[in-house]
Amino acid sequence: MVGAVINSAGIVAGGVCALAIKKPVPNRFQLAAKIVLGIYTVWFGLQLTWRSLNGSVAQVLKELCIVMLAMALGKLAGRGLRLQELSNSIGQYATRLLAAEGKKKRFSDGFLLATALFCAGPLAILASVQEGLSDFHFSPVFLVKAGTDGLATMAFCATFGWSALVSAIPVLAFQGCLIRCVQGLEPMLHNQPWPLIDSINATDGLLIFCVALIVLEVKKVRVAEYLPSLILAPLLMRWLW
Repeated sequence: MVGAVINSAGIVAGGVCALAIKKPVPNRFQLAAKIVLGIYTVWFGLQLTWRSLNGSVAQVLKELCIVMLAMALGKLAGRGLRLQELSNSIGQYATRLLAAEGKKKRFSDGFLLATALFCAGPLAILASVQEGLSDFHFSPVFLVKAGTDGLATMAFCATFGWSALVSAIPVLAFQGCLIRCVQGLEPMLHNQPWPLIDSINATDGLLIFCVALIVLEVKKVRVAEYLPSLILAPLLMRWLW
């Protein structure tokens, strides 16, 4: 759960800075932070995928094909479940709420908006899955999420006040539960003759790389639609390996 704590700390830090400075974050600072976070996310996502592909050349190619198949089928499942539309609707609601002029901002507006955005984003699930399956104390992806959520909190606090800062509590609870659930499943995935955990990590790494493309504004990948591939990857690995 260390990663979830770091993420919540980033939200609190962003909110405290916004309330203390009481000035909008300079665009050049936001751009520089996005570039640094995006490059780090590219590196970590590709590294995670590469480290998860093991064995001979034939085995690596076979595992990679299974992962790509899981992502293709996961996209179809995610599209059927309209996961991206759900994610987009939250973002559109946030845009309308922030752009509303003359409307009195309630405490609940900032709290609910920040909580929904920080919990519904694909990176919350990807980072939690990676930490739950990792031998490390926390997933480095949470450093990226802490940075992006902290920047967003600074903008929210300028509009809604300190209510956005309180979203750190449900974010910690939500991601902590996800991590614990994955940790509970890890022993069943680990003690198997098939590389089930490697298939999940390889898929997770590719999706984290896709998030980096969004952060760097290179390509708008519909990452939410691919989330079911995290479930399909070990199932296909068990069936096709």
